Amino acid sequence: MGRFTITKSYDLDGVSHELALLPEGHKCRRNHGHNYVVTVTVTAERLDDYGFVTDFGDLRPFRQHLESFDHRRLNDVVDFHPTSELLAYHLGLWFIDQVEPLIHGRLVSVQVSETKTSSATWERGDLS
Repeated sequence: MGRFTITKSYDLDGVSHELALLPEGHKCRRNHGHNYVVTVTVTAERLDDYGFVTDFGDLRPFRQHLESFDHRRLNDVVDFHPTSELLAYHLGLWFIDQVEPLIHGRLVSVQVSETKTSSATWERGDLS
């Protein structure tokens, strides 16, 4: 039968970071900001009793977690080098730990978009 998937996107406005591991003079080493869009993809081999992969409303804890980053400097909030790639990874782990036990589906990926044309995606590897 295949798989069903859903995606849900969240706006994360006014978030800044500085990438101190970059070479001196690199523009992203300085503090700069983004209006991120974070997109989660969730899958299920079968739909629940209501015909859903999961109810979008059941993803609310993830939205609430993202609000802790809103209009903040990521370097002050996270304990890792705040690239979009690592942000996607850490958000994925948080989702698996905190949200997935509460929903019908399973996380496939987390995408963090800095702009309309630039994004990083972490894909879960254990969905076979």
